[in-house]
Amino acid sequence: MREDDPVLPTTIPHGQTARRLEWAHLPPHLRTLVERHTGSPVVSATSRTTGFTPGLASVLACDDGSMHFVKAASRRAQRAFAEAYLEESRKLVALPAEAPAPRLLWQHVDEDWVVLGIEHVEAGHPGRPWRQADLDRSLDMLELSASVLDAPPEGLQLDDFAAEFAEWPSYWEHLRTSRPDLAHLEEAAALAAGFAEVTAGSAVVHTDVRDDNILLCADGRTLLCDWNWPVAGAPWIDSLLLLIGPRGDGLDVERVLSERTLLRDVPAEHVDVLLALVAGYFLRSAELPVPTTSPYIRAAQRWQSEVVWQWLSERRGWS
Repeated sequence: MREDDPVLPTTIPHGQTARRLEWAHLPPHLRTLVERHTGSPVVSATSRTTGFTPGLASVLACDDGSMHFVKAASRRAQRAFAEAYLEESRKLVALPAEAPAPRLLWQHVDEDWVVLGIEHVEAGHPGRPWRQADLDRSLDMLELSASVLDAPPEGLQLDDFAAEFAEWPSYWEHLRTSRPDLAHLEEAAALAAGFAEVTAGSAVVHTDVRDDNILLCADGRTLLCDWNWPVAGAPWIDSLLLLIGPRGDGLDVERVLSERTLLRDVPAEHVDVLLALVAGYFLRSAELPVPTTSPYIRAAQRWQSEVVWQWLSERRGWS
């Protein structure tokens, strides 16, 4: 970190942002089903409180000493999240063994529930504020991912980045009304409008790379979890999106842009286009009501909007 690197303070309780369904909340028949898969009675459950979704995500310790990671959501009470878990299972099945992702071990899907048994790993997330060593390790993982997943593997059908995010440039239309005070809004909107061409590609792009989706494993691996909505696009996208948190925490991300394999040859204008696209999304999302199921998501989006807007303004020389 250099002395002149910007730091944007945040009061977001990193690591404690999720309000989740707990193991004890599952109906008895579903807990019995899970224990059939684990092969031993569950003696304790530790909820993973990172992230912003309310589904169950717990590490289960069993009577035989084994450890298991299980996710579950109700298709009646948590339909959107249950469908997201179902999508995650489809993506995990299709990923090759070399991909830096936890393995799906089993799943149960019925008219009421989606339950996933995912490889349990002894791991932690990158610390906040970000440290350079954790960032380097995470960027190494993304370079491995881009190499292994330079094209979607057989069985993984993906929309391209442009199709998935086609609505995002229109958020600047809304911001013309809600944020007329925002200097250089028109320039940012014009940048965002050109995103389809600069983000095109065939690589599998995770699209949600943040500290809480990265596992720094005790065995030396670094894994990326929550593969709900990957798309096909340019291989540098995930690496750039990862830099939002470190930028806000004060790390020198411009140096990273100049040195990293996936980023150093990306034209500066292309970087700015993606930052403008993402800034519009975060600025718009931060205005929405706070959902009862995710009390910190708007605060997190607001902070990210400030980080990205400051970063883009600095790069463009905007006052």
